[in-house]
Amino acid sequence: MVRTQAKDVFLCHAWPDRQADAKDVYDMLVSKDVSVWFSEVALRPGTDMRVAIDKGLVSSRIGIVLVTPAMLEKLRTDRSIASNELSALLRRNLLVPVMHGVTFEELDQVSPTLASRGGFSTVEESMEDIVVKIAELVGTLDLEEADELT
Repeated sequence: MVRTQAKDVFLCHAWPDRQADAKDVYDMLVSKDVSVWFSEVALRPGTDMRVAIDKGLVSSRIGIVLVTPAMLEKLRTDRSIASNELSALLRRNLLVPVMHGVTFEELDQVSPTLASRGGFSTVEESMEDIVVKIAELVGTLDLEEADELT
C-alpha cells in the first residue's frame, strides 16, 4: 500500500494557469520550505486525476485557491474538477483565496462562499509578500500542532 505524503498546502488553480501563475506560486512556496500539492508535479501520465486530487485534498492541511480570470471563468461555466476541488476545500477550516488579476467583488459574483473567506490580493501586495505570509501561516500551524502534542 502506497501512502500519500502529507502536504502543507493544496494549491487549487485553473488549468490554464498551471504553467504560469500557479507554477510561480508553487515555486515561491517551495523556496520557503512549504510542501505543496500541485497538479503539475503530482499528476503523472495515466493517473486518475480525480483520485489523485482527492488524495491531495485529504493529505493537505491548508487549501490555497489562486483566483485568476481563468479560475473565475471556470467557476462560472465548468462544473467539473475545479468545482469539485473548490467544494472540498470550502469544507475546510483553513482555506485562503489569493486574488490575482481579479477582485473579491468579482469573486463574490461567482462564489460568495469563497469570497467571504479572508485572503490576499495582489492588488494590495506582491505575490512574493503573500507567499511569505502563507509560509508564516504554515509555520504557525506547525507550532500549534507541536504544542498540542506536549
